[in-house]
Amino acid sequence: MRVCVPVTREGSVDPRWGRADRLALADVENAEIKSWKEMEVGWGEHHEASTEARHHALVARFLNENSVEAVVAGHMGPAMLAMLERMKIRVRLGMTGDAREATISLAHFMSEEN
Repeated sequence: MRVCVPVTREGSVDPRWGRADRLALADVENAEIKSWKEMEVGWGEHHEASTEARHHALVARFLNENSVEAVVAGHMGPAMLAMLERMKIRVRLGMTGDAREATISLAHFMSEEN
C-alpha cells in the first residue's frame, strides 16, 4: 500500500496536510515500511497564492501521479477530506509524533478494519 504523510525535517507528522512543505511517500507491506521517500512540495505557498479549487487539483494530481492509496495526517479541512473520499483514498487523521510510526499505525488500523 502506498501511503502519503506530511512530514517535518525532523521526521514528525506535520499537522498541516494541505499546507505541507514536505511529504513522505511510503510503501507499506505487512505493517512494515518497505520504502520511504521524502520530497519538497511547497503546498503552503501554493495554498496562499491560489484558489481552493486549483490547490485541491494540485493535491489530487500529486496523489494520482504517485498512486497514493492512503493518507496519514494530523488535520485536514472538510473540503479536502471530501475530495480524498471521492478519490477512494483512505484517510487517518489525528496523527502526531514520528511520521514513520504514524504510517505503520495506519497499516495496523487498516488490518484491524478488515
